[in-house]
Amino acid sequence: MNYPFMRPLILLAALFLAVGLACGMPTPTPETPAEVKPPEPAQKEEPEAAEPVEEPVTSGAVSSLQDVRGAVIQIEAEGTFVDPEFGEYISAGRGSGFIIDPSGLAVTNNHVVTGAALLKVWIGGDTTQTYNARVVAVSECSDLAVIDIDGDGFPYLDWYTDPIQVGLEVYSAGFPLGEPEFTLTKGIISKENTHGETSWASVDSVIMHDATINPGNSGGPLVTSDGKVVGVNYAVYASANQYFAIGREKGLPIIDRLKAGQDVDSLGVNGEAVMNDDGSITGIWVSSVASGSPADRAGITGGDIIMELEGHPLAWDGTMSDYCDIIRTHQQTDTMALQVLRFSTSEVLEGQLNGTALATTYVWDDTAGVSTGGDTSVGDDTTTSGDAPAFYVEDFDPDTTTIDNWYWFLNQGDENLFDIYTQDSKLVFDINGYDTYAYFVYDPWLYTDVRVDARAENRGKNNNNVSLICRGTEDGWYEFSIANNGLWWIFAYENGYTTIANGGSTAVNMGRGINEYTIMCYGNTLSLYINGVHTHTMEETKFVFREGQVGIGVSSIDVLPIIVEFDWVAISDSMQ
Repeated sequence: MNYPFMRPLILLAALFLAVGLACGMPTPTPETPAEVKPPEPAQKEEPEAAEPVEEPVTSGAVSSLQDVRGAVIQIEAEGTFVDPEFGEYISAGRGSGFIIDPSGLAVTNNHVVTGAALLKVWIGGDTTQTYNARVVAVSECSDLAVIDIDGDGFPYLDWYTDPIQVGLEVYSAGFPLGEPEFTLTKGIISKENTHGETSWASVDSVIMHDATINPGNSGGPLVTSDGKVVGVNYAVYASANQYFAIGREKGLPIIDRLKAGQDVDSLGVNGEAVMNDDGSITGIWVSSVASGSPADRAGITGGDIIMELEGHPLAWDGTMSDYCDIIRTHQQTDTMALQVLRFSTSEVLEGQLNGTALATTYVWDDTAGVSTGGDTSVGDDTTTSGDAPAFYVEDFDPDTTTIDNWYWFLNQGDENLFDIYTQDSKLVFDINGYDTYAYFVYDPWLYTDVRVDARAENRGKNNNNVSLICRGTEDGWYEFSIANNGLWWIFAYENGYTTIANGGSTAVNMGRGINEYTIMCYGNTLSLYINGVHTHTMEETKFVFREGQVGIGVSSIDVLPIIVEFDWVAISDSMQ
C-alpha cells in the first residue's frame, strides 16, 4: 500500500514569501502546481521521556538515552528555491540530523539539504555556537544525505544491532517546528516493514512507529532506550498517528556509500511528484538543483517539472517510484533522455542527462496540450493527393454508412474466434480468443497530419484495450491503446510493438463504461485525449511514420468475451 498522504518533515521559513509549514525544502504538496497551498501548522507534541541532562557529553559513542541529545543536530539550509505558483524566493528550511562519527559526519534527509547554498548546524540545542557544514553525498530516492560538520571530537550515535521487531520501545529525537529546544517522544515499532513510496522518496521498505514527529524532525534519529539508532525519521501521517523511519537494513548500506562521497540514485534534484487536477501534467517538480550535478549540467533549473525520463512518463501515480526505478537501472554517468516542462514559460524542453543539453521543442497549451510553436508546425496538405475530405464521420447507420470504405484485419489471433459486424447503428468487435489484436481501417485516403475521434462502449468483461491508429502502412503505424482500467500506451508498430509512452488516467470511465478518445498526429507531435481531458503529448523522432491510413482497434488479453461497440469514428484535420 502506498501512502500518498504522508508528508516530509522539514520546516520551511520563507524570508521573502511566507508559506508556513512546507512539505520539503521547499517541496510542494502533491496538488496541481497552480494550486499549491501550505498545510495547516502542526501541533507540537509534548515530550514523553524524562528531561535530558543539560551537561554536554564528551566525545565518544553515546551509550544512554540521556546522552543522545549531544549527538543530535539541528540544520538550517539556506538557498534560493523556485515554486511553480509563487515563483522564486529565498528561504531557510530547518530539519534534524545526527552525528555518526567523531570527525563530524552526520546523517539527515536529502530533502533537507540538496540545493542549499549554505548549511548552518547547532548541536544538542546549544544555540551559542553555530557550525558550518558541507554536503558529502546524497541519495534522492532513499531521501538520505551525509554532511560533514566543521570541527572534530564530537559525540556520536551507534546503530542498533539486534533484530528490529514489533513492540520495540523507541524514541524520536530532534528539533520539531524549527524551535531550538531538543525533544524526545516515546513509542513502539508498530510495523517492521511497510512500503515507503511517497511523493518525495522511493524506499522499498520502511519502519512504522508511533513516537510522535512533526515538521522539523526530518533526518532525526529513531533510537532505542540505550541510545542506539534504529532508523532515520522522514515521513508522517499525523491524523492516523503513524510515523515512518528509513530503517537500518535499508539505510545503513546507502549511508556507508554516502560517507565515501558517492551519490546514490541521484540526479542532483530536490523535488517531489506532482499532478494537476485532470492528470494532463504529471512529473517531478524541481525545488532546487545541486550545482555541478547531472541535472544542473543538463540545464534543469528550479521550477522545472521533469515529465519524462528515458521516454517514460513520471509520477502519474503520485509517487517517485517510476523516476527512481529508472535511475536505479542506470549508472549516474549514463546518457538518459529528458522531457521537461518549464512551468514559468510553458516551454517543453527535450535533451539528455550526460548528453545533449535541454532545448525548447514546443510550447505547452493548457487548453489543448499541443504545440503552438517550435518544430511542430502543421502543414497545409493533410493527404498525399490533397483530395481527402477535411472532415468525415462514420456513424455506422445502415442507411448512410459507407462501411465498404473500411477493412479489418487481425495482427494476432484466431479468425475463427473473432467477428466484426454492425448492429443498431454500431460497429461491434466480438472477440472470443485470447491475445487477439483486431483492427478496422479506413481505406480510401492516406493522411499525414490528422485527428481521429471515436466513441466506444465496453459490453464484455472488464479487461480490454481500445486503440486508435494513425499513419498506418504495411511497414508500421502509431497506435494509442487505452485500457478500461485507466492505463494507456502509445506504441510504434514496426515488426513488433514498441512502447514509446505510457501512463494512467482517471479520466477513463472504467469497467463497462462509455468513453470518447481523441488522437492527434501532427508533424512529430503525438497527442492523446480521453473524454476531452488532455492525457499526453510527446515528440516522436525515432520511427517518424510520415503518412498512412487511420483506424480503430480492440484487443483481448486474458478475459473473455470482449465485446466493444463503436458509436462513431470521426476523421479531420482540426487541432481544436
